[in-house]
Amino acid sequence: MESSPKTPPPLVIDFDDNRLLNALFGEHDRHIATIEHRLDVSISSRGNRIAIIGQVWSQRTTQTVLNGLYSRLLKGFSVTDADVDAAIRMAEGGDSCASLSDQVVIRTRRGTITPRSANQKQYVLEMQKDELLFALGPAGTGKTFLAVGVAVSMLMGGHVDRIVLSRPAVEAGERLGFLPGDIRDKVDPYLRPLYDALYLMMPADQVSKRLNNGEIEIAPVAFMRGRTLANSFVIVDEAQNTSPVQMKMLLTRLGEGSRMIVTGDLSQIDLPEGTPSGLAEAVHILEGTQGIGVVRLNENDVFRHTLVTKIIRAYNGKDTKQKGARNG
Repeated sequence: MESSPKTPPPLVIDFDDNRLLNALFGEHDRHIATIEHRLDVSISSRGNRIAIIGQVWSQRTTQTVLNGLYSRLLKGFSVTDADVDAAIRMAEGGDSCASLSDQVVIRTRRGTITPRSANQKQYVLEMQKDELLFALGPAGTGKTFLAVGVAVSMLMGGHVDRIVLSRPAVEAGERLGFLPGDIRDKVDPYLRPLYDALYLMMPADQVSKRLNNGEIEIAPVAFMRGRTLANSFVIVDEAQNTSPVQMKMLLTRLGEGSRMIVTGDLSQIDLPEGTPSGLAEAVHILEGTQGIGVVRLNENDVFRHTLVTKIIRAYNGKDTKQKGARNG
């Protein structure tokens, strides 16, 4: 009969300022309960001392999470349920407590935004570094949200003069001609996700003011032809639905002092059958070119409803089985 693995002695952490522990623990100790459940540990406290009971890997991962969240509190930031979830995910991915405490922060008029996974953190760092960046990944991974956050932060900081947000007006087989109203009425439904992201970053009156004075421009891809976008932060969203000709046109709009983020999900292409995706072609041609970055997000970076991650994984599993059957 095999004996069960011996539980190691408790791992003890001392925090200097126990006034911050209430925020670290959360209301009714909800943050601690989440950590205990997710990392299979038991956590107890006495004064400013916390003891962690569990297997060695779980203890060390919990220590990383708690140290990272405590460092966040020391810097004056709050700790929300989302921050706890992000800290756990990043620690599970191998980020050290030093890395977690040195969290990337995006400052907007509505507060601060922090990446919630290691890949999201890399994405934000790449946006700040590269003048042209492709971000690939499924729905809910923060491709558009984080890009708009960085754009708003750079506009507020005076690093760019304007934000240009663009999307192709092609989705799910629909065409503009079948929609009622004038051209603005026809394209607004396609651009609505960009408006939604802006209103989460800035007060409504500020969004309206900057839309009216041209500091923020939202337009379909078709309106970009013939322009040179200088001193701008350009986001091309849902770029998997651009044709190769449209993508080349968009990429050559980049002017002095600008940067462009091109986002898309190559598993959700809505172009007519037989039309290649300009995003897929551009990544194939340009990946590895100096000054051009490519970031790939996946289902582990999804931060919508927990079911979204399960849905994406189920569909990915179905696609893998179908490919195996065709190749078998």
